[in-house]
Amino acid sequence: MARFSNKTVLVTGGTSGIGLATARAFAAEGAQVIVTARPGKAAQVDAGFELVQLDAADIVGARELGARLAAAGRQLDAVFVNAGMAEFASLADASVDLWDRTFDTNAKGAFFLIQALRSVLAKGASIVLNGSINARIGMPNSAIYAASKAALISLAKTLSAELLPQGARVNVVSPGPVQTPLYGKLGFDSDTLAQVAAQIQSQVPLGRFGTPEEIASTVLHLSAPESAFIVGTEIIVDGGMSQL
Repeated sequence: MARFSNKTVLVTGGTSGIGLATARAFAAEGAQVIVTARPGKAAQVDAGFELVQLDAADIVGARELGARLAAAGRQLDAVFVNAGMAEFASLADASVDLWDRTFDTNAKGAFFLIQALRSVLAKGASIVLNGSINARIGMPNSAIYAASKAALISLAKTLSAELLPQGARVNVVSPGPVQTPLYGKLGFDSDTLAQVAAQIQSQVPLGRFGTPEEIASTVLHLSAPESAFIVGTEIIVDGGMSQL
């Protein structure tokens, strides 16, 4: 298939995990792919990808990216707002700093990135936000992270209402447990992380973690013309964890 021939797409956090799998899936279907990575990160990108150094919480950088695209006369046919952070802490141990960093990255950064890109969205453009089933389940120690993802789910509805007049729509893909490098950044030591992973996997009816490629396929579906009647919606991809 070549659903994205002659299309330009942007994938934030596109150098590892779900972002990289999605960037590769877009490229395999003919897209010109722009990926972002945090400044200073040693990012390996596939041949043909255009790399932009951008931290997900950097609002000034997001505006500069939008201005550069506009000055070059470039338009985006799809945007996958994937970059984010996940650090868990109990109610007793949570800090204001963790709250601010999480919301600056996962919610505030996403909102102002979309604001910065609104003028370069092509007619019929699709924006997909990377949510999480943590916004739907009461997992201990995940309150701050879950709240930031719940904010994204809300944004899909309100921003769709604002962007539909220019022909753009916004949706959310909410993964369950997926085997990505993000799991190593939850703030746990290796033994605790292994215990947490085993506990989570035991709660998935399919009995396994998902793969980045499985999430990527849903992102591409939401980005393609075939899903043109899907607006302001969340698709949950979690192996039945939040459903059964």
